[in-house]
Amino acid sequence: MSGKKATRKHPPDGGVRKRKLTIRGKSETSEKHGGGGDASAMNMMRKESIGDDKERSLDKQLAPGSYWLTRIVMLRYLGFIYFVAFLVALHQNKPLLGLKGLLPVDKVLDNIKERTNGDPWIMVNHVPSVLWWFDYRNNLDVLLDGLAYSGIILSVFLMVRGAANWFIMAALWILYQSIVNVGQRWYSFGWESQLLETGFLAIFLCPVWNLSSVPQQTPTSRVVIYGYRWLIFRIMLGAGLIKIRGDQCWRDLTCMNYHYETQPVPNPMSYYMHQSPEFFHKFETLSNHFIELIVPFALFLTRRIVMIGGSLQILFQVVLIISGNLSFLNWLTILPSLACFDDLSLSWMFSNSKNSVKHQVVNIEMTRRVKKPQPNIGNYMRNVFNISLGIFLVYLSIPVVQNLFSSRQAMNSSFDPLRLVNTYGAFGSVTKKRTEVIFQGTMSKDPMSPSAVWEEYEFKCKPGNVTRTPCIISPYHYRLDWLLWFVPFHKSFQYNPWIVHLVVKLLANDEDTLSLIRYNPFINQPPRYIRIENYRYVFTKIGSPEAKSGAWWKRKHIGNYLQPLSFDSVRDFMKNMQWEMPKVRKSKKTGKS
Repeated sequence: MSGKKATRKHPPDGGVRKRKLTIRGKSETSEKHGGGGDASAMNMMRKESIGDDKERSLDKQLAPGSYWLTRIVMLRYLGFIYFVAFLVALHQNKPLLGLKGLLPVDKVLDNIKERTNGDPWIMVNHVPSVLWWFDYRNNLDVLLDGLAYSGIILSVFLMVRGAANWFIMAALWILYQSIVNVGQRWYSFGWESQLLETGFLAIFLCPVWNLSSVPQQTPTSRVVIYGYRWLIFRIMLGAGLIKIRGDQCWRDLTCMNYHYETQPVPNPMSYYMHQSPEFFHKFETLSNHFIELIVPFALFLTRRIVMIGGSLQILFQVVLIISGNLSFLNWLTILPSLACFDDLSLSWMFSNSKNSVKHQVVNIEMTRRVKKPQPNIGNYMRNVFNISLGIFLVYLSIPVVQNLFSSRQAMNSSFDPLRLVNTYGAFGSVTKKRTEVIFQGTMSKDPMSPSAVWEEYEFKCKPGNVTRTPCIISPYHYRLDWLLWFVPFHKSFQYNPWIVHLVVKLLANDEDTLSLIRYNPFINQPPRYIRIENYRYVFTKIGSPEAKSGAWWKRKHIGNYLQPLSFDSVRDFMKNMQWEMPKVRKSKKTGKS
């Protein structure tokens, strides 16, 4: 051992350098023999690897707790919901609410005008609608279509752009307010108020003027994000509490034994879900209680727990969508759950191209980390407004919270005419038996004769013909079919006088009314009489003789709901209700759509 440092000697043409030359030589040789594809493939793999690394690094630069991308997702999704709602209005409002509709709006507005002595402030406060400022007596149908078309145009813009400002969102909100508040029975369900509350919050999700998808000077309001979490919290907890306080079957875990069969408008999956074993139905009921009563409290905890809670809520709504036709209710309930996810968790939904919104968000976030935004009057006003909005929402929530903790909890109620903050709930009681009202017409001169031949009308989606496959329409909604589900709950038509009006329209073969039904058996000449019969419906059992023959339902006649009516026998009733007698129309149209 000497004190000299050991030195490593390399042969002049050996070692690492020689191996590199050898590899290069192999590459050159392979190219000469047509093997250049291997090198090209390796280069492609390197580029893909670099691209993947860039994508991962781009996502990593997104800050947890920022909501630029979240806003885009929520606005596009809300645009879709608005689009469906206004599409339903366009197709159905004229025969339901128009001048010759089943519940004409002009009569309602005239009565309110008379009671309020024409005071504009009282009228608008009682029924907030832009229809007050137009000649609704003569142009109601045009106005209803105009509201729907305007809403469709704006909602399509929102879907495509994923961006809006206060004015666009306020316009959508006002348009739908104007329809809902004159919609009477057809618009009396909880999802209408829920869409209005959701749309109201969305106004303040956007900048005042800017239409950019990523408005650099207007980050997403945390107050609105928490407002949406507060909304989904109230929706789910309200639904859970109304069940526990309501029907005994929710407490003994048997409600799901009936739900699929007796819900308003079942779909094909409802049929199969109903056939599940008893233990599975109990598991479903317990899961429902967990999602509605426990999970909502997770929405205000740490980021990871909030995302888990939001994911469970979305999954729950997807299950409900699959198992029934509940209008756009469950689709709409997904929206506030999206506020549980920040940009980092939603980045996979966006492109990594150079000019993408994801790149814009990353640039904004990186700039903010390096250099904090300088205080200015705009930031100050925005902060003041957000704080004021938060205080306003807290104030409006006071009666809602009181209702939640009340032993007399009311569901789907509003405490202000604009429905800004509401109470929610669903299926507090579950119907154990399904009764359907079946409309039948006859050409017989004597409707009481045993020889009278009665033929049935078929509606768009409600059960009728037992061999007809249950429909799939969600998120679309047939308002007449839905409301007919409630009719048998009351023995007398006095609770639903509009149903007599429907019979009169069918006796006249009214074209607008026929657009609401699927099949009219009297295509050439209207019937002399129409009656309504009650039938008990139950699903057939899988593998039963009825099911093998193609039947989805079994039914049994259980009595009469409305005695046979002729066109002339209802004149006095129509006059008392201030409804015009329709003109009898002969048509060769099938009535199918």
